[in-house]
Amino acid sequence: MAGTLESRLDILAREIKEIKKEVILQRVKKTAATMQASRRWRALGNRISKKWDNISATEEITRQRDKSL
Repeated sequence: MAGTLESRLDILAREIKEIKKEVILQRVKKTAATMQASRRWRALGNRISKKWDNISATEEITRQRDKSL
């Protein structure tokens, strides 16, 4: 009886370790995806800022409105 309980506990302990590993891997993947998205937004913001050099936001909005009319 004690032997079966010990083996069941060992199996449960191994399963818990595997679950912990999976949780950690999922967190790492989520963090990596979030960081990648953040980098993409930052790069896009930089490209837009470069295009808007010497133009105020108000002027750009006015230009965009004039194009649509």
